[in-house]
Amino acid sequence: MNNVYIKKQDSYILEDVVSSVREILLWGGIDKKISADTTILLKPNMLSKSSPDRAVTTHPSVVEAVIILLKEFGAKAGNITVADSSGGPQNSMILAANYKVCGFADVASRQGVNLYTKLESKTVRTDGVMVKEFELIAPAVDCDIIINLPKFKTHVMTAMSGAVKNLFGTVPGLKKAEFHMRFPDKDNFSEMIVDLCETVKTDFTIVDGIVGMEGDGPGSGIPRKFGIMLAGENPYAIDGAICSMMGFELTRPPIMNAAVKRRLMGENFDSALLCGDTEMFRQIDNFVKPQSYRVDFSDRVPRAIRWATPTVEKLLAPKPKINKSACIGCGNCRDICPQKTITITDGKAVINMKNCIRCFCCHEMCPVKAIDVKRNIFFNI
Repeated sequence: MNNVYIKKQDSYILEDVVSSVREILLWGGIDKKISADTTILLKPNMLSKSSPDRAVTTHPSVVEAVIILLKEFGAKAGNITVADSSGGPQNSMILAANYKVCGFADVASRQGVNLYTKLESKTVRTDGVMVKEFELIAPAVDCDIIINLPKFKTHVMTAMSGAVKNLFGTVPGLKKAEFHMRFPDKDNFSEMIVDLCETVKTDFTIVDGIVGMEGDGPGSGIPRKFGIMLAGENPYAIDGAICSMMGFELTRPPIMNAAVKRRLMGENFDSALLCGDTEMFRQIDNFVKPQSYRVDFSDRVPRAIRWATPTVEKLLAPKPKINKSACIGCGNCRDICPQKTITITDGKAVINMKNCIRCFCCHEMCPVKAIDVKRNIFFNI
């Protein structure tokens, strides 16, 4: 089913969210797929140890509403697992702390469901374009049903983060950094993400866009109330709707471009696919795109020399820059950097730009927003 359900939802009051999610899940027929023996993975966005008000992660009320309804449909609490693998080094204590700050630990305790902290993984073969084998967290391989619960956000590397990009969290810890190192080019990286999406077959997705993020997401952007949830079976169709609302041409975000090239979706989002509160589907006024995606350099280049655009874009591409007055020297950026190009000197982070691949992992993981995205002055002309 390629249809996308859009639901108006103004707040995170649990009772109201449950009502909206019930409408969504019944529309999707999830109630008919659940029994007492069904094992279910709920995959929220848990990018980092961030409180819900920062809009970095899926709000716990959305996760709890889904759990309440799955139990209402007949699922056993013991067969429901909330799992994600945040960026950076991980052990059971770090994961548990992340779940706690993000609000998922309290939800799991109230509802009696499992939190994945065992750090078990399994290798899965795939016939992907870029990757033939993925190591995935065990619940993503062992469960009967996967419900994907991403956040409506921008992303400095991939333009937007939604249903497809959220599945990168099924790759364990620093294995994600290895993929950034293997595929420093954003187009190849995005092809890998599509390989992953085709491997981790989700059954249903609900996007938390009640309060999402604009600007330099996914971790350091600006929270903004959008008052919506989007849902459906096809993650590419959902992300197509998100692209339209953010004001991106569908093939501008490289993950979407990769999906279009593989004919997993059309070149334009078809609004006829929308169901629910369709009046909420519109381009968001004054939406702030990431610094790295506000201008398409190729549009400013004469056709006669456009062949040189890729090289010039690489030279002038946005790059991470440490705001030393804000840096606390925690080392998160150093630990996540796939190229090992960041050091902590005199209590401050320092980036060796010679080896930087501009994956912006450091920007994503900085807990105090001390790493900015610096654009070349050319793009302000």
